[in-house]
Amino acid sequence: MEYVTLNNGVKMPLLGYGTYQTPARITERCVAEALEAGYRSIDTAQCYGNEKEVGQALRASGIPREKCFVTTKLWGCHGYGDTLKSIEGSLRAVNMDYIDLLLIHEPAGQVHDIYRAMETAYKEGKVRALGVSNFLEERYLDLINHCGVIPAINQVETHVFRQQGRLRRLECQIGTRHESWSPLACGRNGIFGNPTLQGMAEKYRRSIAQIALRFLTQQGVIVIPRSVQGDHMRDNFDSLSFCLEAEDMKLLETLDQGRSLFNWW
Repeated sequence: MEYVTLNNGVKMPLLGYGTYQTPARITERCVAEALEAGYRSIDTAQCYGNEKEVGQALRASGIPREKCFVTTKLWGCHGYGDTLKSIEGSLRAVNMDYIDLLLIHEPAGQVHDIYRAMETAYKEGKVRALGVSNFLEERYLDLINHCGVIPAINQVETHVFRQQGRLRRLECQIGTRHESWSPLACGRNGIFGNPTLQGMAEKYRRSIAQIALRFLTQQGVIVIPRSVQGDHMRDNFDSLSFCLEAEDMKLLETLDQGRSLFNWW
């Protein structure tokens, strides 16, 4: 497993397991399989409705709490007070004393007050690191100008077709790590039939998913691919076991279309 060091010294796995759109009824089983495959970072969110099941799987695994990295994201908060209550709700749901990484899920509500409440939880030791999700340049800079704790993470749609170079350069200057949601583009835009990726998969004797994931992680972008199938979980996890040559990294850069495939942000 490869790790990155966040801006407050906390270490986070470079590759984690995502649970977006994983029904609660199968989440515990899926997370257990991911842990067995070697994952030690699990990403959930309040609006996914599976925080409880993620916590159950982690406790049942027998893996020491300090060896696992848990991310969750706030949803529907409006200001300082309700955010504090929302954080307590997530702690109860996962049934843990602390959350490793807490994110604002989207730039909605009174963001400055929401983040101020997160900073309070951080100072109280209930959260080890703070961050945001879906904050593009303007909203990200606005928060930077009003916060006391620089976000450790910005989790944004990032894949070979939307590489977020400008945002990533800005974050790097400020000290925020870039994390990709949907690193495999949710299978959109013909990613699994793309000729460039296919050719590279043949060259390295790897899957297209592994090529697409390694393109990101080799640049230090944190990824959280999601699958409910054990063989795909293991395949994705194994993407860290090789490196792409510089010329192939350059070739993959040409796939960038600079636009969202989901039209959310």
